[in-house]
Amino acid sequence: MNWKLIFQLSLFGLAMAFATVYWIPPHWEPAFWIVIFVICAYCIAKRCSGKFFLHGLLLGIANSIWITAVHLLLAKTYLANHPEEADMMTRMPWPKHPRILMAVTGPFVGVISGIILGIFALIASKIQKRGTVSGVR
Repeated sequence: MNWKLIFQLSLFGLAMAFATVYWIPPHWEPAFWIVIFVICAYCIAKRCSGKFFLHGLLLGIANSIWITAVHLLLAKTYLANHPEEADMMTRMPWPKHPRILMAVTGPFVGVISGIILGIFALIASKIQKRGTVSGVR
């Protein structure tokens, strides 16, 4: 496992954690994540020799740790800047405890995004391998 690479790429998650609190509106967030996932998948395929899916999965979990921690620390600001999410939370379990809801849902989102990122990394490794074998590289 390339733990150094996972940590380095997880800094995208740290940057997105702050960006989603202060600057990026919820409807733009998926576009940013797709770009980040493509960049990370390429880096994993380029710098790892195997276990591409696992690298992506662990990276998704690491990202969720950063994001959950920052969103918990800045929950008041996050919810003030994301009124639709704040309203949605009032209809969920523990409506008076948004931090608990964030702490519970964060790991699930991390695993789901990690699975997606793992698939991206696996696909990128196949593309990378095909380019190397055919001499296109």
